[in-house]
Amino acid sequence: MSQFPEIFSLEGQVALITGGGTGIGQSIARCMHGAGATVALVGRREKELSLAAEELGENAHYFVHDITEMNRSEELAKRVVDQLGPIDCLINNAGKHLKKAALETSEEEFRSVLDTNVVAAHSLIKAIAPAMVARKSGSILFTASMASLFGIPQVIAYSAAKSAHLGMVRSLSTELSPHGVRVNAIAPGWIETEMSRKALDNDPSRLDKIISRTPMQKLGQPADIGWAAVYLASPAAAFITGTIFPVDGGASIGF
Repeated sequence: MSQFPEIFSLEGQVALITGGGTGIGQSIARCMHGAGATVALVGRREKELSLAAEELGENAHYFVHDITEMNRSEELAKRVVDQLGPIDCLINNAGKHLKKAALETSEEEFRSVLDTNVVAAHSLIKAIAPAMVARKSGSILFTASMASLFGIPQVIAYSAAKSAHLGMVRSLSTELSPHGVRVNAIAPGWIETEMSRKALDNDPSRLDKIISRTPMQKLGQPADIGWAAVYLASPAAAFITGTIFPVDGGASIGF
C-alpha cells in the first residue's frame, strides 16, 4: 500500500509512460509507482525497459513499442488495457532531440523530431483518451521543455516540437476537460541526468551560464520532475487543467 496521504495517492491508477525506461521518464515512473500506481513503461529498447521494471518490482510492467509507428497506437493501448486495466494517466514523455543550426537542419530532420514529439503523442491520445472520456476521468501529461518557453539556439526542430506541446495542452484541455479529462504539461529546467552530465562535462561555459541564470543556483534532479507528475495526476490537482508547470529552479524567470 502507498504511504502517501490519500489526496496525493495514485493507488489504483494505471499510468502509461512513454520513454519510461531511462532518464526523466524512468524517474516519473519511479515516483508514480512509489505513489501507488501500476506503471506501464513504454519504449523501443527492451533491455532498458526490463531493467527499469525489475528495479520497481511488483506493479511495474513494460511494453516494447515504437511510438512513431502511429498505425500501432491502438494496438499498444489494447495490450496495456488487456493486461493492466483501464489507463488512468498517459504521460507523453518520449521525445527526440536534435542539436543543429537552424539553416543546416533538413526537412527530413525537422519532420522526424516533430513526428516523435508531436504527431506520435497525438496518435496515442486518440487511442487512449476516448476511454477516459467515456469514464469521465483521466489525466494526460506532456513533458515540455525550457525550449517551450524561450529561445534556445541550435535546436530549431526541438523548439518547434516542444512549443507545439503548449498549444496541444491548451486546445486539448478545452475539449477534454468538460468530460473529466485533465491535460497539463511539465516544463523541466536543466535536470541532472546521464545525458545532461555528458553534455555539460565537456562544456563548462554552458554549465556556468545555466547556473548563473537559475535563481536556485543548481541543476534539478529527475525526481523533481517525477513528483511534479505525481501531483498533477493525483486528486490533489483535481481542478488543474491546461497548465504549463515549470520545474526549473526559477530558470524561466531568472535573469
